[in-house]
Amino acid sequence: MSQWRNSLAAALATPEQLAEHFGTAPGPLQQVALRYPLRITPHYLSLIREPGDPIWRQCVPDPLELTDDQAADPLCEESLSPVPGLIHRYPDRVVWLVANECAVYCRFCMRKRQVGCGAASGTSDIAAVLAYISATPAIRDVILSGGDPLLLSDEQLEELLAGLRKIPHVEIIRIGTRVPVTLPERVTPELCSILRRFHPLYINTHFNHSQEITPESTRACGLLADAGIQLGNQTVLLKGVNDTPQVMKTLMTGLLKIRVRPYYIHQMDLVNGTGHFRTTVDCGIDIIGAIRGHISGLATPYYVIDLAGGKGKVPLLPEDVRREGDKLLLKNYMGEIVEYRNPLIT
Repeated sequence: MSQWRNSLAAALATPEQLAEHFGTAPGPLQQVALRYPLRITPHYLSLIREPGDPIWRQCVPDPLELTDDQAADPLCEESLSPVPGLIHRYPDRVVWLVANECAVYCRFCMRKRQVGCGAASGTSDIAAVLAYISATPAIRDVILSGGDPLLLSDEQLEELLAGLRKIPHVEIIRIGTRVPVTLPERVTPELCSILRRFHPLYINTHFNHSQEITPESTRACGLLADAGIQLGNQTVLLKGVNDTPQVMKTLMTGLLKIRVRPYYIHQMDLVNGTGHFRTTVDCGIDIIGAIRGHISGLATPYYVIDLAGGKGKVPLLPEDVRREGDKLLLKNYMGEIVEYRNPLIT
């Protein structure tokens, strides 16, 4: 068995294992883990310095996950799915859910209703997806997501990528993955040798805090960059994790050092079970205001809200925000004005 599969098999997966490791009581977490699965790899576990720190908050279940009453699928991904496992929201690009598990189950996951939950309800029939993409010439950009695509075997990934490269109008392929952060040993020379055959290919990683930039994650990103893959990063704005300007500055400048270009800071989606991570929009705007001009433009990401109802991502700058009471009025890519209720944080 490969090193990365051994690491995955050794991951903490129950409240009892977590309690034994940290000397805490498992009881309060058991109901949470029954609804939303728990998995923490040995590498990511080693990054926790103390209970409640930024790494702990991202991966350890919290009873607050069961008190939130938002929508399970606020972005309407399921209604925008022409074939199972494929999301076609924007005219020229699709998201293909190719996996239903992750190395670590992040507590803020936008797809926590399905990822890691029993059967692969969010994944797809390969032939049906390829047939749809092939029959839709407007699609030029395919994003592999999930779950984490890099938890597929090398052979499975090669099959998917080869299938896409046979479609003439597919110009670029993107992969969204958190394994450089959570399971860096998955990034091997053999994997990179496969990926480099399918350029132009881009990878978006997912670092949320500078504690995640380690020698291991640096090595993983270096292997990918040396294979000619352009790396971007999508950070989620998380209360108690990275919701201050200084934490974000340190993260964004640190990413450039390991050849990862900051791309997005996401406002937390209005997903059920994640409310305790949500900040106000003003928090994100203040962070962008503090970053812009004070660090390199290369290190300055877009701050975006992914609008409910499948209306798409909207980038925000401090001067762009229109308000009506506790509502923001945001213009999406189609020119629609969409109301977004600014969370009230107590």
